[in-house]
Amino acid sequence: MNYRSFIRRDYKLRESADWQPALFASKRVLALSGLALVFVISFIVMFSQTDANAKPASTLSSETTDGPSNHELNNIIRQLELPGSRDKTPTVTQPSLQIPAATKQVDSAPIEKPAKHIRVKVRKGDTLAAIFSRNKLSARDVHNIIALGKPVRGLKRLRPGEHIRLEFDADNTFTGLVHERDQFKSLHVTRTDDRFEAKPVVRQPDIQIAYASGTIKNSLFLAGKNAGMPENLIMELAGIFGWDIDFALDIRRDDSFHVVYEEHYLDGEKVRNGNILAAEFVNQGKTFRAVHYTHANGRSDYYTPKGYSMRKAFLRTPVDFSRISSRFGKRKHPILNRMRLHKGVDYAAKRGTPVKATGDGKITYRARKGGYGKTVIIRHGSKYSTLYAHLSNYNRKARHGSRVKQGQIIGYVGATGRATGPHLHYEFRVYGGHRNPLTVKLPSAAPIDKRVKQDFLDKTQGLIAQLDGLRRTDIALAR
Repeated sequence: MNYRSFIRRDYKLRESADWQPALFASKRVLALSGLALVFVISFIVMFSQTDANAKPASTLSSETTDGPSNHELNNIIRQLELPGSRDKTPTVTQPSLQIPAATKQVDSAPIEKPAKHIRVKVRKGDTLAAIFSRNKLSARDVHNIIALGKPVRGLKRLRPGEHIRLEFDADNTFTGLVHERDQFKSLHVTRTDDRFEAKPVVRQPDIQIAYASGTIKNSLFLAGKNAGMPENLIMELAGIFGWDIDFALDIRRDDSFHVVYEEHYLDGEKVRNGNILAAEFVNQGKTFRAVHYTHANGRSDYYTPKGYSMRKAFLRTPVDFSRISSRFGKRKHPILNRMRLHKGVDYAAKRGTPVKATGDGKITYRARKGGYGKTVIIRHGSKYSTLYAHLSNYNRKARHGSRVKQGQIIGYVGATGRATGPHLHYEFRVYGGHRNPLTVKLPSAAPIDKRVKQDFLDKTQGLIAQLDGLRRTDIALAR
């Protein structure tokens, strides 16, 4: 490098060094001046908006004359920008108005606490006084509640498993109770001005119609279970047709049934089954049908579709679903070992199985009777009588001289007297003469009253149509 080049470069360096501080100083002054102007303009705009007080923000800039518009403010900011600093300039935004929150009005009244209750399950031997004592409640309240008399008599005879709901207000003051007798019936006792009032409450269930169909392969119980029927409904089905079908003797493979029945719901949950409304039973190719009808006086019964009562004067069998171990007629006696006329039918069943009266009547004999063992004889008018022998025990409500209803339990299967095992010996007599209980023609009950015959037909027509629909459905599925 020659001397002139060195001098020229040195001059440029000194020139830039001399002017650099001045240039930087001028830029800082301009920048600070611009920022100060921006803040001044912003405060002017803010105070002018505060004076406007209720004018919309969209019209504030156009109506304010004390300060520059947003467009003018942007032009000033652009003019203050330094060369080369456009891409580095921070965004300047107009400060927004901060509106103070409204002062909340605090309610000086105390917040009311919700009422509460205690649900108590009644124990064995419990009384209302004992329940109140356990929960540290006043004995005077017990006295005042019991003093209500007849409306609260259920509280005097509490049963284990029932529930008492004790109710309190927000200050833990006892306000009343609810005696929950079952899912449908309850008693509400409420305190009113130092007095108690009792009110019974009955909840009505929601009723839905259900259907069941089945074909017997092994037994009616298994077929009913497979069809989704509970045991009590199967028993009711057998009871409806029990006057015409001997379920211990007459049932055959491929017999079938169709049932239309009620289901009761509370709060969307099934709580029990209702009545069978219509039923059909096909036994050995013969079809039996029954429909449910309620009379004006509230009495309900089952009738054929033509209005003849399903109820006969006598049941075919006094024991449910038992096995016949010995029939009517001559046979070799299992103990005496000689031929004798067997004057009745023996039903083999477990010891303790309930024995039912096959018809309405009056008990004329209730004691031991020689080889019969413990025996009950019932007279049904002047023409018919029935005998039940080898009982293990009697029903205490079925006493000598008392009247009994058809289906009422009179005793229990046993093996008293001359018996090789537990079974029931049953005899059917007409004017004192023995008849075969399995084949004797049983008298029918009276048909439906002619005065309600048309009402019966109108109300049961839809039930018959539903049975027809079930049968058609089963035939279609079988194909």
